[in-house]
Amino acid sequence: MASVSTYLNFPRNTEEAFNFYKSIFGGEFYGNGPMRFGDIPPQENTPPLPEEDKNLIMHVELRILGVHSLMGTDAPESMGFNINFGNNSYINLQPDTRKETKKLFDALSEGGKVTQELQEMFWGDYYGSCTDKFGVQWMFNCGEKV
Repeated sequence: MASVSTYLNFPRNTEEAFNFYKSIFGGEFYGNGPMRFGDIPPQENTPPLPEEDKNLIMHVELRILGVHSLMGTDAPESMGFNINFGNNSYINLQPDTRKETKKLFDALSEGGKVTQELQEMFWGDYYGSCTDKFGVQWMFNCGEKV
């Protein structure tokens, strides 16, 4: 079955970020849990992985709101990555109720930054946005009427 997911790269704190998201959305990590770089078998013509990178997350997946997969990885400098979070992407959540919207908004914005408070919008929905403590941007749009 076709699907869409959001894939996030973190400098070295994917495990912390995904445990935070799991504490908010619940559920379990897909499969056998996070895969780590240390689980990769040695590859011919590839330099060995630095010891400090072996426990980093190679891949993790968490279903949120029952229909969307949030995936992530650590992107260590030792492998040539340079992470720069920008303002070009958001994860848009559309919970069924205002109560759930407020709960998720408050949890994700804690330790981060509220960019637009939850409020009634001209298009008739309850909307707000925030950046979480890991630099990921979230939008909330709830169509439940008061």
